[in-house]
Amino acid sequence: MQSNDACRLPWTPPPAVDVEALPAGKWWDSVRAAPLVGERALELLGDDTGAVIQDKYGTLYWLIEVGSAESWRLRQVRILTELTDESTYLGVPPISRTEGPGTHWRVPLSAEHYLTDAFKLCGALAEADRAELGPVPQGRRTCYHCELPTDEPVIVDIQHGGSGAGRTIYACPRHTRTYQRDAVTEAAARRRALDQGRTR
Repeated sequence: MQSNDACRLPWTPPPAVDVEALPAGKWWDSVRAAPLVGERALELLGDDTGAVIQDKYGTLYWLIEVGSAESWRLRQVRILTELTDESTYLGVPPISRTEGPGTHWRVPLSAEHYLTDAFKLCGALAEADRAELGPVPQGRRTCYHCELPTDEPVIVDIQHGGSGAGRTIYACPRHTRTYQRDAVTEAAARRRALDQGRTR
């Protein structure tokens, strides 16, 4: 039996059995954020967040008004909406599933706690992006690991040269956390800089 909150929503959440794939772009669009950025954004939003789904990987999904996020360009954030030539679906848990493991409502769904204001969400995600991933490089860069160009480069290291300019190391979102800084090389570069009377 559906709860009173479910009856007042413009769509019907799945019955209390399992996750159901529902089409994005019909009643809502969804904003998907990787765990690192999503957690920070959720904290920044506070009471301004609407309902939020969390999957088994920690990825967070907000529901927003259809068409309200078409021009967003944020790292580790994707917009799920109806496309011209194909449908996009979001796994929606039963309204009663508010704890893991598995896909659940991280912020419970209700008639009063439903869509998140897209403008506030975009601001929180942009701030979370800068805080967690650093400054946004301009243009495409090549990932140090997969050696493929990425439109969402993240600076993972700046290697200083002992007598001149160093180089910036970029990663795609997938390989951001796998980069291992070379402590010996960093220490040697700092020593050379100090020996020449410079500090970095």
